[in-house]
Amino acid sequence: MLVFRQLFDPVSSTYTYLLGDAAAGEALLIDPVFEHERRDVALLRELGLRLVATLDTHVHADHVTGAWRLQRACGSLIMLSEQGGASNADRLLHHGDRVHFGRRHVEVRATPGHTNGCLTYVLDDQAMAFTGDSLLIRGCGRTDFQQGSAEQLFRSVREQILSLPAHCLLYPGHDYRGLTVTSVAEERQFNPRLGGDVNVADFIGYMNHLGLPHPKLMDIAVPANLRCGRPDDEAARSDEPDWAPLTCTFSGVWEIQPTALGERMAGARSGPLAAEIQIVDVREPPEFSDALGHIAGARLMPLSELAARAAELDAQRPVVTVCRSGARSAQATVLLRKAGLQRVANLAGGMLRWRAESLPVVDGLD
Repeated sequence: MLVFRQLFDPVSSTYTYLLGDAAAGEALLIDPVFEHERRDVALLRELGLRLVATLDTHVHADHVTGAWRLQRACGSLIMLSEQGGASNADRLLHHGDRVHFGRRHVEVRATPGHTNGCLTYVLDDQAMAFTGDSLLIRGCGRTDFQQGSAEQLFRSVREQILSLPAHCLLYPGHDYRGLTVTSVAEERQFNPRLGGDVNVADFIGYMNHLGLPHPKLMDIAVPANLRCGRPDDEAARSDEPDWAPLTCTFSGVWEIQPTALGERMAGARSGPLAAEIQIVDVREPPEFSDALGHIAGARLMPLSELAARAAELDAQRPVVTVCRSGARSAQATVLLRKAGLQRVANLAGGMLRWRAESLPVVDGLD
């Protein structure tokens, strides 16, 4: 089964696309964004997919690619056009190449014109294609910088994208109006720049008079993307939590696994760490001493009271929130962060998982 997800960066209006082969457990990410590496890794983990490669449609001028960060996190290969002039890529792509993920693949089509290194990725059954900035929904990428050429872009779109089957769905690199998908048939008929009876002279005239300002981040994004997103200083400080082995869910909640918390608590008995982590149980009072019991040292602060009582917690010490299943305590992390506590994590699976892994409790029944 094909796994497909369309993800969005609201700052640059960039779409990132995940394609996965569920049976093989392998995936690709097209046009990842630097700031969303954590989100993308969480989604891959939750879907049970291994990232094989990141594919950029071109050297972007409005955001920095997440390719390098994802390679560090997942071991994925970095791929983009040989014509892009970028360094640090693992594979430089050419027209006609294929990139496989499990039993599926995308075909690489060179579609220069917006930049000379633009690529469109076409799914093996031609049911969908990922056009980057070469073709947008009822529009196209500009052609006035980065080796752009209106004449070349006209040929690329007409010969390599609009020549696909009419039913083929087209997914752009950006959209600034909230539109998500179009089709070859729609763009052939309705694209005001490239559809209908428009010829190359019409298109060149249109593109030469857009009068657009350059992207605000161009001077930052282009040099960074020519390094495939690799920072000048690889040792730049990470914003990953360092007080415990945590993972971030796709919904944005930091979690700690029961065994990791149990091991940390056991190791703390002979050192100063016992008082470091604050365990906050957000269940109701009757649940605190029911059959599941509670974790030794946990502080009972029901979710209904948490916002009002957050000041009782030491903001300098980490907090782990706990409930029956992990649902209420996930919301508790949100409330505590709003209250100004930053080092907060949810106990994954709550007391149900804690008990299932035979970790010690107080007042619980065997």
